[in-house]
Amino acid sequence: MISAYTAVSPYGVGRAAFDDGVRAGRPATGALGEAWLPGPYAVAGLIPGFTAAGALGNKGTRSMDRATAIAVTTVRELIIEAGAAVTGQPEQVGLVLGTGHGSVQSIMDFTRDSLTGEKPYHVDPAQFPNTVMNRAAGQSAIWHGIRGPNTTISGGWLTGLLALSYAARIYRAGRCARALCGSVEEYSRQRAWLEFHARGGVSGTGALGEGGAAVLLESARGATEAGRTPLAAVLAIRFGAFGAPADAGTALAGCVRGALASAGAAPESVRIVSGVDDGGEFGAVERAAVRDALGGDGARWVSCRRLIGDTSAAATSFQLATALAVAEPGDLALVTGVDPDGATVGCALLSVARS
Repeated sequence: MISAYTAVSPYGVGRAAFDDGVRAGRPATGALGEAWLPGPYAVAGLIPGFTAAGALGNKGTRSMDRATAIAVTTVRELIIEAGAAVTGQPEQVGLVLGTGHGSVQSIMDFTRDSLTGEKPYHVDPAQFPNTVMNRAAGQSAIWHGIRGPNTTISGGWLTGLLALSYAARIYRAGRCARALCGSVEEYSRQRAWLEFHARGGVSGTGALGEGGAAVLLESARGATEAGRTPLAAVLAIRFGAFGAPADAGTALAGCVRGALASAGAAPESVRIVSGVDDGGEFGAVERAAVRDALGGDGARWVSCRRLIGDTSAAATSFQLATALAVAEPGDLALVTGVDPDGATVGCALLSVARS
């Protein structure tokens, strides 16, 4: 059961800012300032005025990279949303955090210093932890005193759904009493150039975005006893793979049908579909596959990508938050994604709690 969620997004810090933005359908991308240029893109979705020191204070943030700061802030906001007592038994709290590569900027900066610094390869040792993929998850746990299972997940646009699936598994296995899970992505010139070349050197394929989104998983009973209102039940999560791009739609439609069958839900009962919707070839494939699996266009399609930009590893976590923000009590909501780089597809089926 999901009993709390939050987001640190181009709309601002916290759930309220995100909910207001996506419900209004308000674009949150804008022109990049001089500090982010030169680069391949002139527009992006940045967290307004975000810095590590500004969000978390000066202590402990001198060498903290942007991705880690976003992660620590996102976990903080989820704890605030759920109530500080959620970490009262820290050994019983798990943290599953998704990321793309960790901090691309930190990795590239450290590599450059190792090549350009004075021999024997002088580098700043304080920067090395930022090059490790699990830096964000580890630092978030240390910062907030979380001592249960700590896991980093990486899987392209499906990272958020993979993190949700892993968190559900460790919860069901009794590894923790509750789990905080989500994913984060930073904006940097280095990431922008990587995305630019991955897109074939085309700059007009949509703005990049950044941020983090996370949910709290626990039992309905645990949520109620703690004074939290259950928001949605996770009925099913499914993943698949495809070989040729032409097979992506068939794979995704199979995932959706499998999730519906597992939950015993009729296709026409799905009211909300929150998809990656990349605006290109695979976005069209995603929509067609979902339409095929649901037997028509009866569901409302929502997408935050067009509003906040391509958040890469954080994409499906933001989609999940979008579904929770716009769904009505009693709705069935479907979160879907196609990741062409990993040749994978996935979906999650949620039942929004009745008021």
